[in-house]
Amino acid sequence: MGIAAACLAGALLAPSGSASPTSWRWPALPSGIVPPPVPDDNGMSAVKVALGRRLFYEPALSRDGSLSCATCHQQARGFTDGEATHRGVTGDPGVRNVPGLANVGWRSALTWSDAGLTTLEQQAMVPMTGEHPVEMGMTGGDAEVARRLSADRCYRSLFTRAFPGKGDIGMKQVVAALGAFQRTMIAFDSPFDRFKRGEGKAMSPLAQRGAAQFASAGCAACHGGADLTDGKTHYVGTAAPSEPDAFAYGGKPPPPGFEPPVEHFRTPSLRNVAVTGRGCMTGGRRRSRMRFDAMPRLRWWEWTCPPCSPSSMR
Repeated sequence: MGIAAACLAGALLAPSGSASPTSWRWPALPSGIVPPPVPDDNGMSAVKVALGRRLFYEPALSRDGSLSCATCHQQARGFTDGEATHRGVTGDPGVRNVPGLANVGWRSALTWSDAGLTTLEQQAMVPMTGEHPVEMGMTGGDAEVARRLSADRCYRSLFTRAFPGKGDIGMKQVVAALGAFQRTMIAFDSPFDRFKRGEGKAMSPLAQRGAAQFASAGCAACHGGADLTDGKTHYVGTAAPSEPDAFAYGGKPPPPGFEPPVEHFRTPSLRNVAVTGRGCMTGGRRRSRMRFDAMPRLRWWEWTCPPCSPSSMR
């Protein structure tokens, strides 16, 4: 995807009014919502977000050029792919359902079960370099990523502007830009959000009854808060929480070396639940029957990218 197309055709970038490509100003957020946390070593800037957006759609970040972040995280499906799991470049089947990305900048838990990954920059390395399963297949590929991206003069320009004084193009800068871009995926303007802010007619009477049932049934105990998730992990195995899960080995003593499957998973957000398809971490749910609208209108902003001639587009 060429830089001209990526940037001039409605890019997701800094809000209008930003002083320069190297500055950043968060848009107005609803009362009670503060900007997402940003790592001290990866400050926000409009040009960095522009770079991150282009990289999000860049298949050169995969071993064979067949996958980009957007291959699995499709905007039309709430930044999921609507499938149970997604195969990687080697054909290995995925293990978990692709999670949505709306408001991901506010999340304290970024994978289904690994509580040790707490930043978007850390998490971005999992699909690119992970081996269990292989997704994008770029383990040990820092030099190859640098070679591919450096061959494009528009990328050279964007990296120079996004990381002034450093001059490097590598995995560290790639995940920094991707993290900055993902923090701009802000969604707090669904009918459900507006209803909570006091707009009584924002949701239909049927949706309001559904919301009441949702709360009375106890669903909101986990799927609550501003983003319809508590961000915590919960036991979802087939045995009592105090017992080993007998399902995996037929109730018999586990064989030597047996490792029971992970049974605690993060509560998924219900943002975009109407379009994300399967909502379970294993991809086992086909359709939502929820009657209130948790589906946001993602807020996209435009900014004019550093100019590059059409001849640089690949």
